[in-house]
Amino acid sequence: MRLRLTLIAACCLFTLAGRADEGMWMLGNLNKQTRETMKEMGLQMPASKLYSSKRPSLKDAVVSFGGFCSGVVVSEDGLVFTNHHCGFSSIQQHSTVEHDYLKDGFVAHSRSEELPNPELYVRFLLRQEDVTKRVLDIVKPGMDETERSNAIDSVMLVIGEEVSHKDSTLTGIVDAYYGGNEFWLSVYRDYNDVRLVFAPPSSVGKFGWDTDNWEWPRHTGDFSVFRIYADRHNRPADYSPDNVPYHPEYVAPVSLDGYHEGSFCMTLGYPGSTERYLSSFGIEEMMNNSNQAQIDIRGVKQAIWKREMDSRDSIRIKYASKYDESSNYWKNSIGVNRAVRKLHVLDKKRAMEQELRRWIQQTPGERERLLHLFSDLELNYKNRREENHAQAYFVESFLNGPELIQLSLSILNFDFEGEEKTVIANLKAIIEKYANLDLDIDKEVFTALLKEYRSRVEAQYLPELYQTIDTLYDGNERSYVDSLYARSELTTPRGLKRFLERDSTYHIYDDPAITLGIDLITKLFEMNIRMQQASGEIIRNERLLNAAVRRMYASRNFYPDANSTMRLSFGTVCGYTPFDGAEYDYYTTTKGILEKVKTHAGDVDFEVQPELLSLLSSGDFGKYAGEKGEMNVCFISNNDITGGNSGSAMFNDKGELLGLAFDGNWEAMSSDILYEPKMQRTIGVDVRYMLFMIEKYGKAGNLIEELKMKTAPR
Repeated sequence: MRLRLTLIAACCLFTLAGRADEGMWMLGNLNKQTRETMKEMGLQMPASKLYSSKRPSLKDAVVSFGGFCSGVVVSEDGLVFTNHHCGFSSIQQHSTVEHDYLKDGFVAHSRSEELPNPELYVRFLLRQEDVTKRVLDIVKPGMDETERSNAIDSVMLVIGEEVSHKDSTLTGIVDAYYGGNEFWLSVYRDYNDVRLVFAPPSSVGKFGWDTDNWEWPRHTGDFSVFRIYADRHNRPADYSPDNVPYHPEYVAPVSLDGYHEGSFCMTLGYPGSTERYLSSFGIEEMMNNSNQAQIDIRGVKQAIWKREMDSRDSIRIKYASKYDESSNYWKNSIGVNRAVRKLHVLDKKRAMEQELRRWIQQTPGERERLLHLFSDLELNYKNRREENHAQAYFVESFLNGPELIQLSLSILNFDFEGEEKTVIANLKAIIEKYANLDLDIDKEVFTALLKEYRSRVEAQYLPELYQTIDTLYDGNERSYVDSLYARSELTTPRGLKRFLERDSTYHIYDDPAITLGIDLITKLFEMNIRMQQASGEIIRNERLLNAAVRRMYASRNFYPDANSTMRLSFGTVCGYTPFDGAEYDYYTTTKGILEKVKTHAGDVDFEVQPELLSLLSSGDFGKYAGEKGEMNVCFISNNDITGGNSGSAMFNDKGELLGLAFDGNWEAMSSDILYEPKMQRTIGVDVRYMLFMIEKYGKAGNLIEELKMKTAPR
């Protein structure tokens, strides 16, 4: 115990002194200071093997999975490991009551059994290039924020399009960094034929469900396996039976050696977004508006979904993916608001801002430019407070609420004028997304959200449909909803087919659901117009604040906020102390699964099939066991991640795969705003547990044979 306490203390002290584990670093801009820090912490592979635009490197094994998750290539024949929740939608789409792959899992014992997923793609990063000067050259003195934004957007688009004009298999995207003070071009190659190979049952991949989500200790085997296919020349190709497995530039080796307390660990993937430089005024707005709206509105919607999912298997399968996506961000918002208060994030932000105010006052050049920076921020956030609050509830109640409205908005936004291939793919996406719509459930959701929105906002923010409800339906929301769904042709397969086939006799804009969609978009536009001036000033001043912080602390090594581009984070495997008197270890084992099954007897979130319980109880883990003969399930490190990092590869000091990141911990849910070194941990599923499930439960030893295994002699 004394040794363990010493190691935890050393981990935290190193963090506080060097902050080496904080940061989501750009691989294409990995400076000398960061490279040296990684080496000091234990990195053994050359930094040049992490990223290269000319030679195969570790970044070539890491993919953006579907644009919403990450993954890692682990075989010469294009096998990709990602999270179970990242593949959840694809698994759900292939599931039926007769073939319930969500509940029972799925395994393809041959290449011919692997299941295509037309909506999926994987994206490889080829190179990154600083284009800041070219972008900012377009900005002229006297431009207001709207003019500046429009000019920058246009040149960013041009730079990106130049890439695909030179090579149609490439995609160029210019992203803003440091609050819009820098701009970098990322060049990608996408592969669109991605097939499902293996998925564990949900009792493994989703063990603990909402109860354990964002919690440690964790015992979830959150992984699934896909395969990338290409044409016979290894180039990107749409799905075809003639395609062959993709042969990658670089394959991530898999380690069977595991980790110890203090082991070097790095995570490589595509984090979504963070707001580490956001002002205290922006944080307050986020908490009170967007976060609270998600908590309130999604809580109502999900309660209806969950009740119906628990009562019928057909609904459980239909709604599993959308419930999973909605509830993930719902609980995240709860955790963020809780952590901001408990960890005094606003106090820390305000203290930093007070220090910045003093620096501005004492620095003549800065005082001249930024004297009114904070008073302007405060004023403009105040000026849009009520409108922003109403808009947050509006978006959750309507745009993210009833699926009939989402369908109508998809139709209104549909572009029939694009390339035929793109149009067909987008039409198929609409069909697949709304094929699982249950009208009775959606009507109940719509009714409940109409009531909830009315209770959360002032009367001036009610759209016109409330006038209709009050005058024509005597204030009865359900009567209005029943009438709307009865009159709309979009609720029938025939009506949707007429739209998809562009039936000239079907006047789509006369459909009441489409009319409602137009009214809602108009209301949202009006809200944006009323906030336009304040919002423009906020964007400008947040950008100036970002730049000022970097100037004030010029000697510090700053990383940019996450923006869905590839990032590297690094640190060590280590436990933590969540509160006084408690101490969390850095890994969990299958013993914890068996304990939770007993403790939560009768709870469907912790149900495990008898054959799986028998497998885990046997203790026969073979080469996948740790030094003590136990089967590790999950582990934690102080690597810095956020949403989008799900499925990111977690590597050891030699660049060998230890596992996949899939979650963060409850105590540090405010990490998108402020990194908390003592608390923040990345939760990963151990690759050895994944391989054990593939080989022993899935009987898919052929997949194990594809991997590049690495193990040191013991």
